[in-house]
Amino acid sequence: MMEDRPTPRQIAKGLLNGIPPSRPLLLPIVFSLGAKVENVPLASFLENPTKISSSLRQMQSHLRLDGVSCYFDFYLEVEALGAKVERREDLESALIHWPRPIEPGGMLEGLCSPEEAAQKGRVPIATEVLRRMNALPNRDFLLMAGVNGPMTLASQIVQREGNGKVQFEDLSSSVQDYAASVVTQIAGAFLVAGADLIIIQEQILPALTSQTCEAWANLLAPTINVIRFYEALPVLLVSPMRSVLQNWDAIVQQRWDCVVSLPFEALASREAGGSAPTNKMTMGITLSSATFGPEGSDGEEILPILKPVVSRLRPAVLTTSGDVPAMTEMKRLVQILGEVPRAF
Repeated sequence: MMEDRPTPRQIAKGLLNGIPPSRPLLLPIVFSLGAKVENVPLASFLENPTKISSSLRQMQSHLRLDGVSCYFDFYLEVEALGAKVERREDLESALIHWPRPIEPGGMLEGLCSPEEAAQKGRVPIATEVLRRMNALPNRDFLLMAGVNGPMTLASQIVQREGNGKVQFEDLSSSVQDYAASVVTQIAGAFLVAGADLIIIQEQILPALTSQTCEAWANLLAPTINVIRFYEALPVLLVSPMRSVLQNWDAIVQQRWDCVVSLPFEALASREAGGSAPTNKMTMGITLSSATFGPEGSDGEEILPILKPVVSRLRPAVLTTSGDVPAMTEMKRLVQILGEVPRAF
């Protein structure tokens, strides 16, 4: 019956009201794989809402996920702010070229306002995809979109992107505040277009003290608040594992008004040591994107030990550390997803 098998949207609404989920929401980020489904180059795919929407419908018919990834791109915000992104073959990271040099500790001149950023670059393409997917009849899956967190975007703006290299003090308060405002405005545009869930991706996180973690939480608060205002579910995805372990105490002791998704390896390590997050934090589990990648990728070995951890920790969300690799075979992705537990 309906009460026994709630839809993904019902589970998400329950989470917003503090109701523990009856099962985890399976929400891997599967976006750029759509370029392969549509047989177009990724650069063309990112600019084409028709191709994106078509691929999402096709992939959902095969994968039956709890949410579809309507738009996820690590460089969406910086392109909206005027940067040129040089994407490189076979490398995860691209090169960001700003039109003007930046002084150490300062901020780029001539950046548009956060409100303008939400209307520039590929943001209108992302919102068009959300509108089209929101118009589908009898939809019970969630519409997901991703934004970079304020620490990640601030690091991109000042070109301090290397994991482990950026310090909280490297990012001036003006850069942090500006980045947080941009993130909030772009998330707001996604919500107006129909997003049910926003993943805030902090992929670049400096070492935190309890004080700087509080400051980081304050930067995130406006974005989380606007997501909740639209009755959508905010998910804070914190990675990589090294940063999470380095900042473990600060993160788990902070009070969050969102789902906080942490790397599986970090959770398993801390659980073994008796310091898993307490019940006061609504938690998600993040699996390495490589787990779902082409055959032979690292990460698949965690699948046999995932089910007991899910049963013990009862996460609200199961997601990925980033976009599933674009060259993944659909057949393999279906196979791997079949091994991911969908119940406690």
